Amino acid sequence: MPRLLDHCPELRLAHDLVRQFATMLDNRDATPLPGWLNDLAHSGLAPIAGLARALHEDRHAVAQGIRTPYNAGVNEGRITDVKLQKRLMAGRASVPLLRHRVVLIAHLRRHYADRLPSELSL
Repeated sequence: MPRLLDHCPELRLAHDLVRQFATMLDNRDATPLPGWLNDLAHSGLAPIAGLARALHEDRHAVAQGIRTPYNAGVNEGRITDVKLQKRLMAGRASVPLLRHRVVLIAHLRRHYADRLPSELSL
């Protein structure tokens, strides 16, 4: 990775910006957020500048998300499960079967959530 970053300055810049954001999340400190958004906007990388505009519009929610330990990760995971099953079963099965599969996936997630990755290897 270091060699790759040394050969591509754009990738190095993106990597550094991501690491700065990760530090904010780890420390639960949103104080550097305005400066970080400014760095994003002036990075010279179009996709990152677009991200900066979107985050700037919702900067208060982003700052609150950094500061608080609460998140919607569990809900997002469940929504992803439902969407995946819906796509896999598109037009092939009924709503009760979709409901059954989603409940089964939720049960399996709870069952295996407390296990270490080494315990799950085959």
